[in-house]
Amino acid sequence: MPSDRLAGALERLDGPAARLIVGLVAIHAVRAAEVARLDLADLDLARRTLAVRRGAGMHLVYLDALSTDRVADWLRERRRRWPQATNPHLLVTSQTYRHPASPQISYGAMRAVFDQIELLPRQVWADRILDEARESADPVHLARLLGIHPSIAVKYVHAAHPDKALPRIR
Repeated sequence: MPSDRLAGALERLDGPAARLIVGLVAIHAVRAAEVARLDLADLDLARRTLAVRRGAGMHLVYLDALSTDRVADWLRERRRRWPQATNPHLLVTSQTYRHPASPQISYGAMRAVFDQIELLPRQVWADRILDEARESADPVHLARLLGIHPSIAVKYVHAAHPDKALPRIR
């Protein structure tokens, strides 16, 4: 998604939580399910980083200025709306902010955000990876920057640069 289209999409979204969710997927290729699982402890605003749990490991996302602003906007809104929130997740709703089980945000709530821009979370995620693959034909760069598996990075580079694809080994 081109940056001008992304900026327009982010501004059309309803509220800071929605802008943060779509921004993390569209800018940093964090999967929607990973966004839902994020805890407040995963965020380090002083270092402008976000630790994303992937399988048994972690992928460290370095937040740009736009993403940092989106996080700060959401945190201000979260504190304003629910100053007594006990849920450790970064994203909470009026149903989850003091829930004794501290559940993550629901799939329905996440999906409602993407319905506002009429795209599926997976489409936004894939579009981000393809956009980066167009800029850099280096699958190692893609894997490191976006924290994706090298085989996925290779597939996206081949899709972005079919003229550079090596023939398949039989």
